[in-house]
Amino acid sequence: MTALLAIDNLQVRYGHIEALKGISMHVDAGEVVALVGANGAGKTTLMRTISGLLRPAAGDLKFKGASLLHTGADRIVRGGIAQSPEGRRVFGTLSVAENLRLGAYTRPASEFDETLSQVYTLFPRLHERSKQLAGTMSGGEQQMLAIGRALMTRPQLLLLDEPSLGLAPIIVKGIFKALEQIRKDGVTILLVEQNVRMALKLADRGYVLEVGRIALEGSAHELLHSPAVQAAYLGGERAAAPA
Repeated sequence: MTALLAIDNLQVRYGHIEALKGISMHVDAGEVVALVGANGAGKTTLMRTISGLLRPAAGDLKFKGASLLHTGADRIVRGGIAQSPEGRRVFGTLSVAENLRLGAYTRPASEFDETLSQVYTLFPRLHERSKQLAGTMSGGEQQMLAIGRALMTRPQLLLLDEPSLGLAPIIVKGIFKALEQIRKDGVTILLVEQNVRMALKLADRGYVLEVGRIALEGSAHELLHSPAVQAAYLGGERAAAPA
């Protein structure tokens, strides 16, 4: 079976600094794949490269079997990949509804009402605040909006970069509940997440990135119970066995 996203020996540089040093990984249709690692490991660089915002120095990445090396960021979105970026980056001077409408710019107008209804069902708070300026919303509400805006493109692959960053635990729980529903709706997810435990409990598989290289990979269960992952990212505590 051909992977939905296949990355082969990907190398990305910032000038003379090699941020990604030969990354190879894949994401299959219907999966949630977690990408974890310390700050500076290269996680956001990888996401930005998949989105077409950075160009690799070497290697290849393919989506649905076709190389993305010479594909512009706008065409990547039109082709079925959407990103909810680190830091949310909503348009603060526009309303919630206007942000969502901008997210749908690549889609036929005939799809808009149905997709908007799906986003509002997933995040009722966005419906309640549809006329509110995005910049006046809480961090959690802005995160919902960033994810909702990405979903307005009707992606096959959703890239999520640190969706829990800076949010209160109760808000994080709600965000991850929404991610479970997104997965049930058939959207494949590549998740970069600082909360390693929650990420691996949601994911099917995972990769641990260290200084631009993949240090570990395996099923989410294997990584969650890996002594190396526990020591580095889970405070040395043994993960609880699944209920």
